[in-house]
Amino acid sequence: MLNKISLRNFEIGGDKLTILAGPCAIESKDILFKTAEFLKTLTNELDINFIFKSSFDKANRTSINSYRGPGIEKGLKLLAEVKKEFDVPIVTDIHESNQAEMAAETADIIQIPAFLCRQTDLLIAAAKTNKIVNIKKGQFLAPAQMKPIAQKVADSGNKKIIITDRGVTFGYNNLVTDMRAIPIIQSMGYPVIFDATHSVQLPGGCGESSSGERKFVPVLAKAAIAAGADGLFFEVHPNPDSALCDGANMINFEQAKKIFKVCNDIFKLLKESSNDF
Repeated sequence: MLNKISLRNFEIGGDKLTILAGPCAIESKDILFKTAEFLKTLTNELDINFIFKSSFDKANRTSINSYRGPGIEKGLKLLAEVKKEFDVPIVTDIHESNQAEMAAETADIIQIPAFLCRQTDLLIAAAKTNKIVNIKKGQFLAPAQMKPIAQKVADSGNKKIIITDRGVTFGYNNLVTDMRAIPIIQSMGYPVIFDATHSVQLPGGCGESSSGERKFVPVLAKAAIAAGADGLFFEVHPNPDSALCDGANMINFEQAKKIFKVCNDIFKLLKESSNDF
């Protein structure tokens, strides 16, 4: 039985598509506000559950010289402004246990980065905030290995857990997506979000930075919804090619319009015909 997660006036894992979206890292207030305004308007029009996402720090960049973000204090202040101005829930990630309580003052969902998903103290700290915890499945893990990881959060007194899949690495600067992961993880009782933009990333593909194949975002997003995903995760930017982080796999506003609509159509079709499968 899938455990539906309540957030504000909607359910993650319910009868509407949920989308987590926003710029990879916080670059400026202007970019945050432009993106939040666009995404809220679009998801309202499509009747999609929307959660705004951006990171105050990207601590696992390939190079020490890569842009990481404005830091926790300034970053959370900007996210709080987005939350107030556009009345949207917020998801952001933490990298250290001591960031959990501070992030929880603004964020509705605390996200655990894929590379850190096995870090017990980080999971416990996130659980103790009593916020929803989004655990991103490590690129080095099989889907079934998420069960004991999620159990760390549940055993810490928090059963508000969602899991995001973002492909599996076999090395050589590539990720491969196995859509079987979606029903496997759902069978554990957790709503599954599919990360359609990080899944097309080419880790370290440019040597000192990652590359990506943005053209495959629509393919994987549609396939994930057809496979039964409860929601999608997108990194969206006004001009991805000028972004300071993950530009090669982010999508722009026009691309988001097309992808969100078709994915929502597929989601609704599956819900309407669920008794036929």
